[in-house]
Amino acid sequence: MKKSDFNYHLPESLIAQKPLAERTASRLLHLDRASGAIKDGQFSDFLDLLNANDLVVFNDTKVIPARLYGHKASGGKIEILIERIEGERQALAHIKASKSPKPDSLLNLDGGAVCRVIERENDLFRLQFETEQTLLDLLADIGHIPLPPYIERADDSDDLERYQTVFAKQAGAVAAPTAGLHFDQAALDKLDAKGIAKAFVTLHVGSGTFQPVRADDLADHVMHKEFYQVSQVTVDAVQQARARGGRVVAIGTTAVRALESASRSGNLQAGFGDTDLFITPGYQFKSVDAMLTNFHLPESTLLMLISAFAGYDAVMQAYQHAIQQQYRFFSYGDAMVII
Repeated sequence: MKKSDFNYHLPESLIAQKPLAERTASRLLHLDRASGAIKDGQFSDFLDLLNANDLVVFNDTKVIPARLYGHKASGGKIEILIERIEGERQALAHIKASKSPKPDSLLNLDGGAVCRVIERENDLFRLQFETEQTLLDLLADIGHIPLPPYIERADDSDDLERYQTVFAKQAGAVAAPTAGLHFDQAALDKLDAKGIAKAFVTLHVGSGTFQPVRADDLADHVMHKEFYQVSQVTVDAVQQARARGGRVVAIGTTAVRALESASRSGNLQAGFGDTDLFITPGYQFKSVDAMLTNFHLPESTLLMLISAFAGYDAVMQAYQHAIQQQYRFFSYGDAMVII
């Protein structure tokens, strides 16, 4: 397939710029995977689609305040987006500047901290932060929540809470696993009250999730790498759900990619590492039966993934329906469930 096959026109007015007042207040589009039938509803309907034999799998990654501002020694302004933390004071990062900084140059950050450019690695820069604080502590003090590029405003205090799931635990993501943003603690408690099992995986969402696919032929696309981890506890939970006739319901494409990355041998196995799994139509899913997801960018790898899961024609028709019904799109937008 071609990248252009996944293009669609989205009115800018449908791109959610702010979250709703309540996490669970979003609308929910229900797409039947077998028939392609579409039904409109509310997120609260999601729990009614589950039964006690099912297993719901969440991504427990935690978004770090990964955006930093400062200036070069020459005075030119810079913007740094941490892509991956490597050690207590070192990271790979994107840098926006009028001229790319050279190795061994110093960057002065707002707040007084300093970092040194060690080397360039393709589109990224390896940085050494010359501070007594660990990098995570420094980011907590002066970092900004890295809102996606289609949210056309500066981050504010509300984003510290709302661009983060209530179950976030493992620090390392620079973008939220957005399907999980619809859950508040009361929704999680309702899962428990219904006797529905929960499990967790970790996939640290990178900024590459927003990068456009540059090759028109999908076979030529080089997928970005992200760290994932699937524990033996989660593997056991999946096997137990299968044994009792339940479904594995992934919350978000990131949970899907973690589970499917751990299933590359054909069977789900505990493990961790970097994954560059690129799921496109024709892929045979091994560990996921249903998923909750948000609405994704045109020509994005995430739109390709859900098209692989539910069928290209069904997904594109569902997106046109969502546009006609004025659903809210992208990170702070409405949800879609595929069962």
